Amino acid sequence: MSVAFDTLKFARALRDKANMSVEQAEGVAEAFAEASAEQLATKADITVVRSDIEALRLKTNADLAVVRSDIEALRLATKSDLAETKAEILKWMFGTIGFQTIVILGAVLALSRFGH
Repeated sequence: MSVAFDTLKFARALRDKANMSVEQAEGVAEAFAEASAEQLATKADITVVRSDIEALRLKTNADLAVVRSDIEALRLATKSDLAETKAEILKWMFGTIGFQTIVILGAVLALSRFGH
């Protein structure tokens, strides 16, 4: 889509206000029209860009929601794993303490029998 540009009106303004010759004014008007046709954005161009930006924003928000959900699931899994590890450590710790207690009591009993 190109931008509507009145080259005749522009050429007349250059001729009347800038005192250019007819050939100069028409040449400048044509050059300006060609240059601006490829570089100026139309309302339709801006609408398309806005639509693209909005779609990207929505996709980014959706992606962020997924990442947040994944992080929360990972946090909960880690918390659960830590609780299980703590329970295992406590189980082994009390088992070891119990075994050591039995060994010490056995040694004390054995020493008291041999001591008499």
